[in-house]
Amino acid sequence: MLYHLFEYLYRKFDLPGEAMVMSISFRAGMAIMLSLIISLLIGNRIISSLKRSQIGESIRDLGLEGQKQKEGTPTMGGLIILLAILVPCLLLARLNNVYIMIMLLTTIWMGCIGFVDDYIKIFKKNKQGLKAKFKLFGQIVLGLIIALTMLFHRDIVIRLTPEQAASKGYPIVNHVQIHDSSVPGEWKDMVYCKSSLTNVPFFKGNQFDYKTLVNFLGSKAKSWIWIVFIPIVIIIITGVSNGSNLTDGLDGLATGTAAIIALALAILAYVSGNTIIADYLNIFYVPYSGELVVFSACFLGACIGFLWYNSFPAKVFMGDTGSLTLGAIIAVMAIALRKELLIPILCGIYLVEILSVMIQVYYFKYTRRKYGAGRRIFRMSPLHHHFQKLGMHESKIVTRFWIVGVMLAVITLITLKVR
Repeated sequence: MLYHLFEYLYRKFDLPGEAMVMSISFRAGMAIMLSLIISLLIGNRIISSLKRSQIGESIRDLGLEGQKQKEGTPTMGGLIILLAILVPCLLLARLNNVYIMIMLLTTIWMGCIGFVDDYIKIFKKNKQGLKAKFKLFGQIVLGLIIALTMLFHRDIVIRLTPEQAASKGYPIVNHVQIHDSSVPGEWKDMVYCKSSLTNVPFFKGNQFDYKTLVNFLGSKAKSWIWIVFIPIVIIIITGVSNGSNLTDGLDGLATGTAAIIALALAILAYVSGNTIIADYLNIFYVPYSGELVVFSACFLGACIGFLWYNSFPAKVFMGDTGSLTLGAIIAVMAIALRKELLIPILCGIYLVEILSVMIQVYYFKYTRRKYGAGRRIFRMSPLHHHFQKLGMHESKIVTRFWIVGVMLAVITLITLKVR
């Protein structure tokens, strides 16, 4: 809102400072600071309110060290994260930008699903919370909305040369001229076009077209891309959201991991929305996506601000209100930036947490059928509990997971150049 207000004042009264205030870097910096301030100002008040309402975590005894000390710790702290994301974004981002719209939708949508889940667990005293089928339905609907928007919204385009667009038959939305970096002072023609292309790591050319998955349909392939793209988007959103939810098992683990990923996404958004850097790295320049830098800054600030209260020993837990939302934001932003194929690297922590649960369940059922008694590979799943069972303090586990998360984020960024 402040962005649009300042834009109006500049047009109407020629207010000075327009270039600075409306620049993405300035607004991103302000977004981080504002998110942090909001988290710190409202955090104690929300925690106190949750305590008065007796919204505390009931702990099932799993035989983990320090587990019973967490009994009664307020949950639903994800409300702090939601407010610290939404308020700065509404103030500082361009609200008519399609990418900001889908990120706001994702945050509110998954925040509501997580809130209902936590509400049922706490106030209805139902430890199972929202039934899995309803939770999954909400994630599928969100995935469907995001996929259809990506496929059909006029402003979601990539920039290619006219020759590239013509050779692939991509619909052209707009013609533009840009400076030719190879010939100083010269201009070259480019086009914004609708395309099913995405970035793929490690391969020369760095491009993958979802249309190749339906090429067997011949001339109708272009019209049937949705049949593969929609399920892929739904799987990504559901998988990353649930991965974040599984990771939220130790003080600060999910929050710190999400903050690291948020910083990497901010860098990816900046390079994808900057024409010079995108050309240099030979990745897609995604028009209008620069606003995602501002949203990423809100996301990063909210995670760091919440970590103030969620680090060991935690004063509040985020609950599903926060964990489901964080995962969905990460997934949707990666899809919007056409970096979804980097998710297995960037979200490697989430991936191993999910795999540890799947492997444990499968192996237990398999050995029970074969030997009559189930056996386990890990002492406990998800993976972070396995290390707790080995006697490692949770602060050390969390710190080491963060270190691995930083390494994975760096590898993700390196893939932009290594292929």
